[in-house]
Amino acid sequence: MTGIATVRAELELRLVVPGGPSLPVLADLRYVADDPWAVRVAFQVGQGQSDGDGVIEWMFARQLLTEGISATVGEGDVRVWPAMSGRERVINLAMASPSGSALFEIDRDALVEFLQQTYLAVPTGAEDEMVDLDAELALLIEG
Repeated sequence: MTGIATVRAELELRLVVPGGPSLPVLADLRYVADDPWAVRVAFQVGQGQSDGDGVIEWMFARQLLTEGISATVGEGDVRVWPAMSGRERVINLAMASPSGSALFEIDRDALVEFLQQTYLAVPTGAEDEMVDLDAELALLIEG
């Protein structure tokens, strides 16, 4: 399909290290209107930051990130909540998997700006209009 709205932002997150200084981690946030409920975040880890090596991608519900701006949300593998880091307002993003866990701090204003752009691309309530359910069902039946 052509003309599908895509919103991207590259943000520097901070990986919180217990008992030590936080570490900067580049993250590429991507929202594509034909998957209107999801935000993909590609975390750049290791030395291969520009060639795709060392990239770990997670998918989050856009609503989870939005609600995490003002309240603690999520359970299980992903939790999001607002906090202060020194004098800076941040959003905490805690993730867990069988291979480990991580806590990131995200600049609140940068995340809010990204999310606002996603809602300009696909407003709340218009998500269903962006998905061709018949085509998706056909893919499931064929595959």
